[in-house]
Order: sequence, then C-alpha cells, then structure tokens
Amino acid sequence: MRRFLILFVLLVAGCTGVDPNNPQYRAFVAVAEDVEPVGEAQCRSKDPDRNCDFQIQLDLNPSAPANAFQTVDRSGRPVVIFTRSMLDSFRNPDEMAFVMGHEMAHHILEHLDQQRINAVKGAVFLGELVSLEGGTPEQVANAQYVGAVVGSRSYSKAFELEADALGTLITYQAGYRPSVGVKFFEEIPDPGDVFLGTHPANPDRIRIVQRTIRKYGLN
Repeated sequence: MRRFLILFVLLVAGCTGVDPNNPQYRAFVAVAEDVEPVGEAQCRSKDPDRNCDFQIQLDLNPSAPANAFQTVDRSGRPVVIFTRSMLDSFRNPDEMAFVMGHEMAHHILEHLDQQRINAVKGAVFLGELVSLEGGTPEQVANAQYVGAVVGSRSYSKAFELEADALGTLITYQAGYRPSVGVKFFEEIPDPGDVFLGTHPANPDRIRIVQRTIRKYGLN
C-alpha cells in the first residue's frame, strides 16, 4: 500500500509538470517511507483498534500557502497533507521528517477528536447562556458559533506542544535528527503568545523539543 502511495505522489507530480527526479520530491518520498511505519507503530501501540494506516499526500497546487496538516478521510483513515510550498521550504530531510512526525502525532494523540468535543461543549455552553438571558434565535446562533471557535482553540496550543514532543520521538526513531529538524521553527514566522491563537510561540516549541531530546538522550 505504501509503495502505491509513493508512486501515486510521483505520478501526480509528473502530471502537473513537476520533475519527479527533483531532489526535494525524491527526499519527500524517502522520508515518507521511513516515517510512516514509525508513526503507524506508535499509533497502534497506543490504541490497537484505531485506524493507524497513515496516508501521506502532496498538494501540488502552486498557489496554496506553505502548510502541513493532519485530517481523516471519510473512512476514518488518517491523512497527512503537505502543500507544495511547504515542501519547497524545507532545507533538509530532518526538517521534513520532524514536521511529518508532528502531524502524525496529532492523530496518535487524538487531538482532532478532542477539538471537536471542545467545540461542541463551547457551542452548547455559550448558546444556552445567551438563551437564558433572553437572546433571540439569531443571537443564540451567533453565540453558539463563537462558543465553538473558543472551545476548539481552548487547548490548541497545548495540543501543538504535545505533538512536538511525540513528533520528536517519531523523528528520531525513523532515523532522522530532531535536533536539526527543530531548527525549522527558527525559519518560520513566530505567531507569538496570542490569546486564542492556534499555535504557541516558536521559542516555546523549541524548548519542548529540546527538553524531549535531553530526556530521552536523542540527537
């Protein structure tokens, strides 16, 4: 299955005018082949009944902003997607593996499920509060929307740090250097410590990775 997946990525690259022999794309294939089995093993060790067959995809839309994210398909299969701009931003396979491990960690740690639960709780709480205060249906609906947004983001920074820590282990176990991969945070814009922001400040993320490296004696 994984061999087919990697072949599919290369075929898509060829169809869109991207040279499959480009070193960056070849590195992506190699890293995916190394990291996916490690992420899958970590996932199954945590929950043998969970769908852990990661599918790694490459979005070749040249206008898509640099991004990597984890989602699930209709069958519940975990999917990790890199945009072309994101892939082009990596300076080495270690950074590539680190981000890939981080995104897999979100699924392993069930962060998407927790965010959905938090969103529902936030929507119900704020919607009921406005309703009890005599709000109109429109005001209640707006409150539910705001509550869902606040709820979904309430622990998002903590989730990112948790994924950074587990992603560090996945990176190392796949044969890459998290001490090099973490330098990716030195190159991307720092979101800072913004209230209800979705990501923690880059220095905080670097610290959690370095702490994990020291704790387990990695490099």
